[in-house]
Amino acid sequence: MTTALEIQAVSVPGRLHETTLALEAGKLVGLVGPNGSGKSTLLQVAAGILPGGGEVKWASRRLKDIAMLERGRCAAWVPQEAHFEFGFTVRAVVAQGRFAHGDDERGVGEALARFDLAGLAERPVTRLSGGERQRVLLARALVTEAALHLWDEPLAALDVRHALETLRLAKELARGGRTLLLSVHDLRAARHFDAVAVLQAGRLVAFGKPDDVLTPECVRDVFGVRARTAEGMILELP
Repeated sequence: MTTALEIQAVSVPGRLHETTLALEAGKLVGLVGPNGSGKSTLLQVAAGILPGGGEVKWASRRLKDIAMLERGRCAAWVPQEAHFEFGFTVRAVVAQGRFAHGDDERGVGEALARFDLAGLAERPVTRLSGGERQRVLLARALVTEAALHLWDEPLAALDVRHALETLRLAKELARGGRTLLLSVHDLRAARHFDAVAVLQAGRLVAFGKPDDVLTPECVRDVFGVRARTAEGMILELP
């Protein structure tokens, strides 16, 4: 299998310690851990937003050797929080995902519909709810057509239906050959992932298939809570 993302001995003082992780192409990988464990930091370093010691490679190419405009075609970044200073329309913000491809707006209409935003297309993003703004960022990522997707807490502001639809889309993208690394807080989402990486105090402490990694012992040691093996409530789209 082709390696889509390589994070080699990456460190950020006080936040991330000698972290190494490799993701195969076409995989959906979840990043979990308590608050302050380094999830956002790791994603920002992987996206080239935050500098760190060590090395990051996209599709076997050193990130530092990839020009900024080309990065916009290679990887799609979704931040944890959506902050908009100006009142651009929803359509205009989603279309920003095509900037690295030129002026075309291919896929914008489909992305708006996919994230239930068609009726809000001409509304200023400053007049949206938190969940609506998050869906705008996800739609913008989708139209990049990037092979690598790095999403920081994409489900946090979403209602149940939109969260499930986002997970469904993530699985579809992975089946289509794209690679996704996304952080989540709800461990129930882990069953949707091909693999899970667990961070604790800035260190990668486990990586593998969800059932192999998220054992009651791991959940107790990392999160400080007891976990039962029974799945409990499972929510699915009709």
